[in-house]
Amino acid sequence: MITSEEIKRRLWDGANELRGSMDASRYKDYMLGLMFYKFLSDKTIEAFKVTSGLGQMTESELVEEYTKAKAEYGEQLDKMLQNILGYYVAPEYLYQTWIKDINSGDFEVQKVTDSLNNFERTIAVSGDSNEFKGLFSSSALDLTDTALGSSLNDRSKNIKALILLFADLNMVALQKGDVLGDAYEYLIGQFAMESGKKAGEFYTPRQVSEVMAQIAVKTPGIKSIYDPTVGSGSLLLTVKKHLDADVQKNLSYYGQEKNTATYNLTRMNLLLHGVRPDKMTIKNGDTLSQDWPEDPARPNEGVQFDAVVMNPPYSAKNWNRANLRVSDPRFEVAGVLPPDSKGDFAFLLHGLFHLGQNGTMAIVLPHGVLFRGSSEGEIRERLLKKNYIDTIIGLPSNLFTNTSIPVAIIILKKNRAIGEPVLIIDASRNFIKVGKQNMLQEKDIAKIVDTYVERRQEKGYSHLATREEILANQYNMNIPRYIEALDEEIPHDVDAHLLGGIPQKNIDDLKILQSTVPDVLRHSLKEIRAGYLELLKPVDEISVDILSDSRIIDKSKEIAGKANSYIDKYWDILRNVSKDSNLTQLMDEMLVEIKMLLSEFKYIDAYDGYQIIAEIWKNALTHDTEIIASSDFYTAGRTREPNMVTKGTGEKKREEQDGWFGVIVPNELIAQRLFSEMIEEIESKNVRIQEIETELSELVEASKVEDSDEANALGDILNEVGEAFENKLVKAELKKSIKGTVEYNLLSKVEKLFADKSALSKAVKDDEKALKEAVYERILILTDEEIDNLMYEKWFGSAVHALVGLVELPLKNELRTLQMLNNRYAYTLSAIDNESRDLELAFEALMSELVVR
Repeated sequence: MITSEEIKRRLWDGANELRGSMDASRYKDYMLGLMFYKFLSDKTIEAFKVTSGLGQMTESELVEEYTKAKAEYGEQLDKMLQNILGYYVAPEYLYQTWIKDINSGDFEVQKVTDSLNNFERTIAVSGDSNEFKGLFSSSALDLTDTALGSSLNDRSKNIKALILLFADLNMVALQKGDVLGDAYEYLIGQFAMESGKKAGEFYTPRQVSEVMAQIAVKTPGIKSIYDPTVGSGSLLLTVKKHLDADVQKNLSYYGQEKNTATYNLTRMNLLLHGVRPDKMTIKNGDTLSQDWPEDPARPNEGVQFDAVVMNPPYSAKNWNRANLRVSDPRFEVAGVLPPDSKGDFAFLLHGLFHLGQNGTMAIVLPHGVLFRGSSEGEIRERLLKKNYIDTIIGLPSNLFTNTSIPVAIIILKKNRAIGEPVLIIDASRNFIKVGKQNMLQEKDIAKIVDTYVERRQEKGYSHLATREEILANQYNMNIPRYIEALDEEIPHDVDAHLLGGIPQKNIDDLKILQSTVPDVLRHSLKEIRAGYLELLKPVDEISVDILSDSRIIDKSKEIAGKANSYIDKYWDILRNVSKDSNLTQLMDEMLVEIKMLLSEFKYIDAYDGYQIIAEIWKNALTHDTEIIASSDFYTAGRTREPNMVTKGTGEKKREEQDGWFGVIVPNELIAQRLFSEMIEEIESKNVRIQEIETELSELVEASKVEDSDEANALGDILNEVGEAFENKLVKAELKKSIKGTVEYNLLSKVEKLFADKSALSKAVKDDEKALKEAVYERILILTDEEIDNLMYEKWFGSAVHALVGLVELPLKNELRTLQMLNNRYAYTLSAIDNESRDLELAFEALMSELVVR
């Protein structure tokens, strides 16, 4: 069994190994192009098999049958395949033929070039033909490029290795479960991260795509979507993913891309994700220079779409090379052209022009568009007066690989009610650091989308800006003008510093403690003067009192009960997924339900619970449910696969098997739960080894003490080897020593310790090997009950505890604040004066004792 995650990892590892020093943004064209050609070859063979009514055959047998049929039926067979697929790959040009040539030693790079060129001539003259033409342009897949190897021999070797990377993948089977499309999209994303600044032209980070797509799909009755700067098509496909299967079938995809190689990438990406050629219209062209798409019958209206999504080049310079004028229908609404030095509003206005009256547009742009003046200020004012700007979402900086600047997503609509406020969301502080990049977590995305849908206001996070406010700010939409960041720093109190005590107002600000356990907090403090309090016991003891309070325990029990019911419900569903299950929809249902469940409880952040379940999907369920769906729960639980490891380097590098691993049940968990006695025995021996090492270390230290028997007996040996004893030298000295002497006894002790350690180390190795072998065999005979217990622990072992922990989280945060306040005001000015005075007196006393000689 091979999952999408394993395919992704294998292909990316292969890409890293094979590309050498070639730039990632360039290598992607070769790797993804050849991967797509394998897909076209597999589709050709599959279509031939179905139409010919052939039964089960190996791939090589199918290719042989196809070759015979081609020789017999010729053009008639070509036409049949063209009618089905819109193209065909001739037998001599199949990917499988390349592999056969590689295995026989007859491979030539020219054969690949000829195959790619021939494909263009096999495309049917039909409405679908444009989606296949030019996919393998020589500019993108130049197999003579010296970056692939300085000599023909080197290039041939590298291209062969790349071809073999996809040799065993059945692209047709993988496409049916969207595994192929996911792997393709993953590789595009990985190449983007490796490409740095060059990535901006072809990729929008997943978390940004998710926010835009999840908002765009809220458009009722969505039937068409358009991305004027389509890149690799990731935004269009993210929108597709969030639509029901029936809506997906009828959705029309439009996009335009200036870069030819990226344009080809878009078409490949959509086709691999199962988008039918008749439902995709992708053009290679400059979006700004010439309007597209356009309806010749209505030249001043433009073709309009239910959803427009775009991530254009930021602040594109010299964008108006076509000398466009404000009379261009796209810019008439603004009354002025954007500045030549910054094309941000040019892209926005183009998208808005093509937005349907009831549609939704989402565009990501640099923050400068919110506040820059001159013509950009005029455009922003015009858009606000016409009530087209619906929502502004400020995102963190450093989300993109190609720029560190913060960006904003702007949502536009044409059907907003008169006087409806603009929703402003400041999500710039909600992220985690992953390497050099900032990343939105699943809970951050969910909170943004929920805030958008509910149009809710939250102090320090979101605000509904009225027309009056916007006018008062002179149409400047810089987010800090509308949302003030929460100041979490508690101001210092001078009186408290001078005289001690925690200010009452600071205690009153502990809202959750005051609301949940006010009596416990009150009995833990006493007033030392008006408005100031001191703790009657340490904060650690107060924490114990609060967290063990019946009200907190009852709330924890209630959440635990609901969490267990929630898990029990999905436990049965997850174990019974099949090939017909929509796993993405199942994940969404689980996430929405946990959020709703936790929203019933005051002072609990439901989005933290959302993230807990999202992490379970990421770390286990995505992988496991895919495998279960392809077989069944208990079969998968008793399935093992060889653990292949890479050994050697360079020409001697090879794959070898190193044991087995459970496909869904982890070996470590089987060992911990079913072989605990063996683990305890190994741990006991390891403890004794540590004790022996400690004894040897103590003898080493003893040998360094001067004028001791140990030093005389062992010092010479230690001097020869440095900081530790060497068994060989100890044995040699022992032979020279006289029995019964201190020296002999000490050396005998050291020798025995070495012998014991060696025996124990060997025993541990043998035990660990026996444990591994026992686990390997046990995978095959796990009972249904054992699989249930092990998988429940793997998936949900810590989930209830983590969800219950959300009750204590806000309480602990406020208790930390209480500890900080106590520490802040514990050291008063009078205490400092007293300490200073004591130091002065001590110094004077010391001076008086000094005698001048």
